[in-house]
Amino acid sequence: MFPGVNPRQMKQMMKQMGIQQVDLDDVERVEIVCSSRRIVIEPAQVSKVNMMGQDTWQVTGPSEEQSLDTKAEISDDDVKTVAEQAGVSEQEARDAIEAADGDLAAAILSLQGE
Repeated sequence: MFPGVNPRQMKQMMKQMGIQQVDLDDVERVEIVCSSRRIVIEPAQVSKVNMMGQDTWQVTGPSEEQSLDTKAEISDDDVKTVAEQAGVSEQEARDAIEAADGDLAAAILSLQGE
């Protein structure tokens, strides 16, 4: 942690200040999920630090960001199929597929029900 300081002395000093640190040895992966992305830390080294009753987690390791974009990909063939089956324009078919989260059957049924 600090250059020239014995790790044993450091633990003793932390204990005197009321700081307790516990390393978690069996952690393989840590995921932080945000509204639009996910941060994955793998392999992860995790330490739990308790100072004056407040827990703080320290996570170290290589990280990777992943997008949470779950919007269905709509192909032109899907749009044509829905348009033909429901007897509507391709734009109406595309809008219905988007509203049905990519479910073609649900899109056709919703268009036929109108």
